[in-house]
Order: sequence, then C-alpha cells, then structure tokens
Amino acid sequence: MPVLECAVHWARPDDDSRMRDLLDEGERARYERFIRAEDKARFVTGRFLARTVLAEATGRSPHDIRFTTECPHCGDSHGKPRLPGGDLDFSLSHSGDRVLLVLVEGAVVGADVEQESDRDIDGLARMVLTDTEGEVLRAMSDRRRGFHSYWTRKEALLKATGHGLAAPMTAIHVSGPDEPPEVVAWEGEAAVSPVRLADLAAGPGYAAAAAVLTDRPLKVEEAPLRC
Repeated sequence: MPVLECAVHWARPDDDSRMRDLLDEGERARYERFIRAEDKARFVTGRFLARTVLAEATGRSPHDIRFTTECPHCGDSHGKPRLPGGDLDFSLSHSGDRVLLVLVEGAVVGADVEQESDRDIDGLARMVLTDTEGEVLRAMSDRRRGFHSYWTRKEALLKATGHGLAAPMTAIHVSGPDEPPEVVAWEGEAAVSPVRLADLAAGPGYAAAAAVLTDRPLKVEEAPLRC
C-alpha cells in the first residue's frame, strides 16, 4: 500500500503588516476581537503559515488563497479552515510559542499542539482518559508529559473528524504515551475508522500529534521551526 505524505510545518508567533495583509475581511474582524497581543500573533501567524504553504503547494498566490469554515456536521461556520476546490487538507493548531500546520493530500487531517503545564492533571484525566489510560498515566514518572501526549492524540483525532470537544474523549482509547501512537478502540456515534496517528516533534515542554483518516501508512516530513 503506498504511503501518504504528511507535511508538518512549525512557526513562532509573530504579528506584522505583511501577515495581516493576507487576512480576509472575516479574519480581520476575528483578529481585532482578540484582546491579548499573543492571541493576535498566534492567529495571524497560523493563517499566514497556511496561506504561504498552500500557495507553494498549489502554485497560486497567497493573496488568492481563501478558506471555508463550514462545519461538516451542522453546516455552521465554526469548522476548521479548509481550502475549497482541491484534494489538499490541512489542520492548524497553536500553543505557547508554537504554531503548527499539517498538510496532506487525499485524506482528512487533524493536528494539535499543547504546551505542557502544571494544571490539574488528575482532574483533567478523569474527563479525558479511559480507565485503562488512567492506570497507565498513574504509573508514569512524568505524568505531565504523559497526559499531554494523550490529550494531543485525541484532540487531533477529533479535529480531523470535525467533532472537536463535542464528542467525549473518554470514548477514545489510544495507545500509551511511550508506545507507537494508534487508536486502540473508539465507542460511540463519533467513531471513525481507519485512522493513523503520529506524534510530532514540538520540542521540549510541548506535545503534538496528527491524526489522518486513512488506512495508508504515513510518511511524516517535519520542516524546521520558522523563527
């Protein structure tokens, strides 16, 4: 079975007129609604990164790249950005000083990056993990890393399907943080198959993953972090 290429791009948040010039009217309005400068920077960097990478992939000008955000389940405009009229799919995520773009052709992709934090791991684990996953996490020496590994794998999967946090993470059982990433089981109406998971190299203090709705093996190519 031929492999499916999965292109991963990283950038640090920035905010300048060159990036803002590529935003469409709706994106400009959303940009202005952000209060914190860091949120503005992460948003505009994500859209700039997506446009420049997609422009290179399609041979179009970044100024001609326009996205749709229609939800595949309800038809409202809160879905992930998509490039209409082609076979390319991409997913954006950002956290801390990381902005992530994952691009595939011929399949649907979701991606997530999270900066590891000292939030209430035990409380969140009860809302995110299955009983089996919880046992694995409690046995880990680095539980913060383990939890964020679980979280990003599941979040990437739900972004690929378009459910987001509307579907329960506890219905998804993925492999342990120190095992090759895969979906072990998934219960409920949101479940899809086949799925390929990949952990991504976000750097120290971060966890990241991609989920692709395909049965083909993935070939992940990660570009260097753009400063």
